[in-house]
Amino acid sequence: MAKGRILVIDDEDIVRISCKRTLTPEGYEVDVAASGMEGLELFGRGKYDLVIIDLKMPGIDGMEVLKNIKKDHPAQNVIVMTGYNAPDNITSLSFEGSEFLEKPFTPDTLLEKTNNILRKQTI
Repeated sequence: MAKGRILVIDDEDIVRISCKRTLTPEGYEVDVAASGMEGLELFGRGKYDLVIIDLKMPGIDGMEVLKNIKKDHPAQNVIVMTGYNAPDNITSLSFEGSEFLEKPFTPDTLLEKTNNILRKQTI
């Protein structure tokens, strides 16, 4: 049985692959989406314990995805990741009640943050 379901939304192949390769062997079921629109479609069809969203994507960006998810699911666990303007984004993300992960990150950092968030959910 999976430790939890995770949706990774990022337009970069390497990030999606890396997240899946890091989280799957640890017992998580991981779905990936290459765009904000694809991510919202997957989110609408299933229940996820955690959604990991890239902030900067073409089309629907991460903030728009986050707003859409939180509008109907305010308690949804979310990690927003970015390599752009990290200090400025931390303030706005804390307002949204989401966690933040700065790119580039190590597999250990991703796993630690994921485990911490999902551990809090089960307590």
